[in-house]
Amino acid sequence: MKVRLPVRKAILERRTYEAPAEGRWGKIRLDFNENTTGCSAAALAALRGLSGKELAMYPEYQAPTKILARYFGVKPAELLLTNGGDDALRVFFDTFVEPGSHILICEPTFPMYRYSAEIAGARVEVLHYSKEMDFPLADVLKALRKKPRVFFLANPNNPTGTLVDKAAIEKILKSATHTAVVLDEAYSDFSGVTGVPWIRRHPNLFIAKTFSKAAGLAGLRLGAVIAQRESLALVRRALPPFPVNAAALAASVAAVRERRTIAQYIRETKRLREWFGGELKQRHVLVFPSAGNFLLADFGGAGPDFFRRLTRDGILIRERSKDMGPGFARITIGTKKELQALLRLLDRTRR
Repeated sequence: MKVRLPVRKAILERRTYEAPAEGRWGKIRLDFNENTTGCSAAALAALRGLSGKELAMYPEYQAPTKILARYFGVKPAELLLTNGGDDALRVFFDTFVEPGSHILICEPTFPMYRYSAEIAGARVEVLHYSKEMDFPLADVLKALRKKPRVFFLANPNNPTGTLVDKAAIEKILKSATHTAVVLDEAYSDFSGVTGVPWIRRHPNLFIAKTFSKAAGLAGLRLGAVIAQRESLALVRRALPPFPVNAAALAASVAAVRERRTIAQYIRETKRLREWFGGELKQRHVLVFPSAGNFLLADFGGAGPDFFRRLTRDGILIRERSKDMGPGFARITIGTKKELQALLRLLDRTRR
């Protein structure tokens, strides 16, 4: 019997999102901006302390939300927990975006904005960072006059590392009279700049957070949305009743209660970011300023061959030759030992 499934046109016409390659264990993973030092001992202890009965029951959110809200400096009603940072972004399409309506993004940026838009059947208006990776503020303000449903801004931006300052964000919020402005703050721990204090002044502002970076809990998939209470209530309607698992709740609560490990990782990452950038510059590699836990670098014409050599030697980075030009790569700030391994290989290829 031949079966024809009624697949949505938006699904048939888009490319499948390519997840990270398998077989990455045991390699130096500088490609997905993970915390390569691992999560805190407190988080591990919390996971080991979960009972079989706790795992057999649906989780409760009130107590963990109260603790995590205090960590972010907001009220529990201003915090919504999600199944990872990706889910914290997808929920805006379920809440605000109709098929045929449009969103606004600035590329290069996190590909999940475009990915989710295509699945939702939305049009994507794209602006572009300059060759120097400057943010196109004037173009954004002009584009907001067309009333996109959502404007997604990663701040700091991935992969450029660009940080949009507070004055520019204020202009965006005032111009977005008919637009939900989503600040994706996956990397804000490394910049020290956050829009969280502004949510009570701007009902159109939403902050997306993740525990996958500084907290080192990418394997547990926990994200969050922060917004004004009334605005967040709209987003809450688009989520299922149990979006976050008990293990993610337990580990995140333990991590923020202890919090010294997170703070130490942030300090060390910022120190290594400056050191590693200097080492690359000494080797005549073009490095762009970054406010995240990664660096964007241009290795020039020899880059693609160097990237293949890295892969053969078990060092993984995020090559961006296809969309940014030959020689571009985003490199996670791992441990000093991991970064030194990359530098040694770079030196050997240039002898």
